[in-house]
Amino acid sequence: MKVSMKSRYALRLMLALALHEGENLSVKTVAAMQGISEKYLEQVIPLLVRHGYVKSVRGAKGGYHLTKSPDDYTIGMILRAVEGSIAPVSCLDDAVNQCERCKECVTLELWEQVDRAIANVVDHVTLADLVDKQRRMERRCAGQTGNPTTVPSIS
Repeated sequence: MKVSMKSRYALRLMLALALHEGENLSVKTVAAMQGISEKYLEQVIPLLVRHGYVKSVRGAKGGYHLTKSPDDYTIGMILRAVEGSIAPVSCLDDAVNQCERCKECVTLELWEQVDRAIANVVDHVTLADLVDKQRRMERRCAGQTGNPTTVPSIS
């Protein structure tokens, strides 16, 4: 599985919002913090809004914020909101395997193991876990140059 740029940007956006929980952040602010094109973020945000993960507030103090606590979002939820399925092969996209080769495919079990391994990671790491990790990194590197309030990029 290769994570798309859109998913990576969605995760970076969600992390920025989580780090600034209780605030509304504009697209321009997040783009500057993350070094991401505003136009690209504008493509990602509707996907997260549609899933109810992010809410828009209009007005002078408007912007975007998380609809729930960072503890309530897994990385898997965010990836699936952007990608749909994150299965390594298309025959695992549906609850019931629709592949015509299902009964004779010797590699199916391998792909199921890969799928479970990916899900085991992304479904057990929360946005709050990343916030904690980010804050630990900031404390560890506080004496070095750079602005510790800036949200560094996640690859």
